[in-house]
Amino acid sequence: MNLKKYLALSLVALPLSGAFAQKDIQQQDVERIIKTLASDEMRGRQTFTPGIDKAADFISAEFKKIGLQPLAGDTDFKQEFKMFRLKPEKATVEINDKDLKPEEFFYTTGHRKFEWEEKAPQPVFIGENDDFRKAFGAAMRGEKDALIVVHPKHEAMFKRYAGFFKQSSPVMEIGKGATHVFVLSPLTSLSSFEVEIKNEVEELSLANVAGMIPGKRAQEYLVFSGHYDHIGILKPVAGDSIANGADDDASGTTAVITLAKHFKKQPKPERTLIFVAFTAEEIGGFGSQYFSKQLNPDEIVAMFNIEMIGKGSKFGPNSAYVTGFEKSDFGTLLQQAVKGTTYSFHPDPYPDQNLFYRSDNATLAKLGVPAHTISSVQIDQDKLYHSVDDEVESLDMAHMTNMIKAIAMGAKDFVQGKKTPKRVDKAQVQ
Repeated sequence: MNLKKYLALSLVALPLSGAFAQKDIQQQDVERIIKTLASDEMRGRQTFTPGIDKAADFISAEFKKIGLQPLAGDTDFKQEFKMFRLKPEKATVEINDKDLKPEEFFYTTGHRKFEWEEKAPQPVFIGENDDFRKAFGAAMRGEKDALIVVHPKHEAMFKRYAGFFKQSSPVMEIGKGATHVFVLSPLTSLSSFEVEIKNEVEELSLANVAGMIPGKRAQEYLVFSGHYDHIGILKPVAGDSIANGADDDASGTTAVITLAKHFKKQPKPERTLIFVAFTAEEIGGFGSQYFSKQLNPDEIVAMFNIEMIGKGSKFGPNSAYVTGFEKSDFGTLLQQAVKGTTYSFHPDPYPDQNLFYRSDNATLAKLGVPAHTISSVQIDQDKLYHSVDDEVESLDMAHMTNMIKAIAMGAKDFVQGKKTPKRVDKAQVQ
């Protein structure tokens, strides 16, 4: 090869290879963090348990060691708030003059008590041929009280959802919001129905864990997030009852901590960087809901929400996908940032799974923020999801480390103020 040409190519390649490597993001450190978060000591990090408190303490200690600052107005990294858990004291549902059995209905509400009879809402029907998941999501997003009649063909999914909602009903506020009552019935019309619900109320404490690196543009924020809660203790399988939640979502929380450490070592960012581990994602996204009310969403430039990046995606090594890809140009900008490297970002290949609305990005996206989740899990095939076998040993640590490097690279121009994604159309994400 011509020597001058070789030297010229080498000089061009050197800074690029250094940037691509993100050398300060080390697999050894990634493994240390995720093994702690997903350890048996954390007892599955279920909301409202000592296990999640231990996880919060660990994340706070990591943020302090990195040198992050608490968010404005806070004295430490724990963004504490209150919730209320509603426990059924009395619940009766009657349709067409027939009392339903307890297993034939469940409900969601933020009210201590309510009765439907004379002023009952119009019923909604999820029919035999309807997509239950989509219809359920649409019903839950409704802002008016509703009685939803579910065809018995969906009995398996109905029971699964009922099992979740009957555990308890944590809410942000008492006496506000819509009430949704779901009943299992083949009826396609109702001549009458009556509902009477009374709940006991328990006050509960929760905390997101959040820190920041102030930028030159103090009021322009980039958010890097993941949820640190999981589902706790399950029915034992081969003697193991702890759902460690390694991929879901200790992997995302590990990425947030690692990215905070990475960007703290860089020159002062143009934009203010916020790193937050959300609580209560698994029970309704309450941590991100509270967080969203503490900032002006118009000042949040973008949100990199990271969820389940511990396993290779269907697109091959060192690849991930972006949920809600079509809702802004966020994903396209990430693709451009890693072009020519071994990393790649793709549109979400599982639109039927409704992933855009199933993670903490959705809360901010509804406020117009280009808020997307980056993931690599093959959700249609993952048999370890929400099981006691979601352990660190099931993850590909090299892939996960490379995904964190890819996100760091993809975010670089955002951090430096060189790129700004388009806002999400709020009318399209309600």
